[in-house]
Amino acid sequence: MKEFWNERYATEEYVFGAAPNTFLASQEHRLPPAGSALAVADGEGRNAVWLAKHGLDVLSLDISPVAQEKARALAVREGVAISTELADILTWPWETQRFDLIAAIFVQVVGSAERPVFHRRIQAALKPGGLLILQGYTPKQLEYKTGGPSNVDNLYTADMLAADFAAMEILHLREHEDIMREGKGHNGMSALVDIVARKQ
Repeated sequence: MKEFWNERYATEEYVFGAAPNTFLASQEHRLPPAGSALAVADGEGRNAVWLAKHGLDVLSLDISPVAQEKARALAVREGVAISTELADILTWPWETQRFDLIAAIFVQVVGSAERPVFHRRIQAALKPGGLLILQGYTPKQLEYKTGGPSNVDNLYTADMLAADFAAMEILHLREHEDIMREGKGHNGMSALVDIVARKQ
């Protein structure tokens, strides 16, 4: 897995662009004015840097050292500070009640066997009142082939996310199709699902 992503990110350009994910940016009005944030499987740092520009103390977590080097460079370029940690999200020692916000943008590297456990760890890592902002692809994305995993087992539905995060207050949950323009990695008509949920 690490080798795959190192190879993917081994280019001067930012594979998914340097701007934040469109859905994450649309949730700017929900961001806490201060506090700690985690950007899960953050790749080249576009989302962590955007969160840091909004006053949050951000940890960018990813499995690829190549990606994290680019994330740190992007932070310097944008004049903000982020922390980076090299880790596999499945084996990382998730701490409980650590973060005020977690951004999980296209973190579709786990299948149905591990996904519920992974999502429980996300919930546990949020402080009470903490916010989850998540976007992913639905199975229909396999028809578009404009980004995301090729294995249907790694894709999300709104019902699946509603079940996984049923213990949280769901503020937004929607399946939709939109054109994405996020670097070469996410480019074209896409089948998406997004959720915003607050820990009770």
